[in-house]
Amino acid sequence: MELIIFLIIGALAGFAAGLFGVGGGTIIVPLLFIVFTQMGYSPDNIMHLALGTSLATIIVTSISSLMAHNKKGAVMWPVFKNLAPGLAIGCFLGAGIAGQISGLYLQLIVGVFLLWVAFKMFKGGKKKTTSDTGNIHTVLPSKPKQLAAGGVIGIASAIFGIGGGSLTVPYLTRYGVVMQKAVGTSAACGLPIAIAGALGFMFFGMKQQVDVPNTIGFVHIYAFLGISIMSFFTAKIGAKVAHILSPQLLKKCFAVLLTIVGCYFLYKGLV
Repeated sequence: MELIIFLIIGALAGFAAGLFGVGGGTIIVPLLFIVFTQMGYSPDNIMHLALGTSLATIIVTSISSLMAHNKKGAVMWPVFKNLAPGLAIGCFLGAGIAGQISGLYLQLIVGVFLLWVAFKMFKGGKKKTTSDTGNIHTVLPSKPKQLAAGGVIGIASAIFGIGGGSLTVPYLTRYGVVMQKAVGTSAACGLPIAIAGALGFMFFGMKQQVDVPNTIGFVHIYAFLGISIMSFFTAKIGAKVAHILSPQLLKKCFAVLLTIVGCYFLYKGLV
């Protein structure tokens, strides 16, 4: 029964990953939080397990998603190369930071963060949008600034258990990148984030000697397998849908999703 639940979560998360370029974390974390709570795990570990497992599954999800977006020519590889080192280092360090924060505070932090991002997305970028060719070299920040931005996004991604799309997409659209290319590049950026984050949560979880069955540190093995298997296939479907919808509609849908999840975490953290 547990495996079936994890497969369903994977189907939803994969579709969201392909559609929004978010790695599926905004779906996986709240759903795993609910499932792990029902499984009777310690409240001190539930949120950390949801975050660590989410990042581990995003390894598979992001590969499927970035392959689909790359076929559409939507991945800006020069930008990816500038962001990737900071993303990986920041996410590993962020896993250590998250391990020192209580589960309750993590819920509230994630909730506020997602609502803030949703608001920014509804508001829209202030800078002129580039053409659909993705010629963004004249408007994006310098390489060192992109590297630094990657570090900040990486740290936040570990604390929020996401593939970085909630920050990478707004970051790119702010500087004029069209939504489809921002989503595609964000999907690629999810890979170094997920690998470094999963390793970090495993490492710091083992140091804390987490007493939960079927886990390596803060990563639940069965949940990882079930979600990864299904999300690999459904991410491709989501990516195809992303290239059918208009950029503005896609942005609004993305913001609505973040608002719902953010309100959920605030509700659970305050009640």
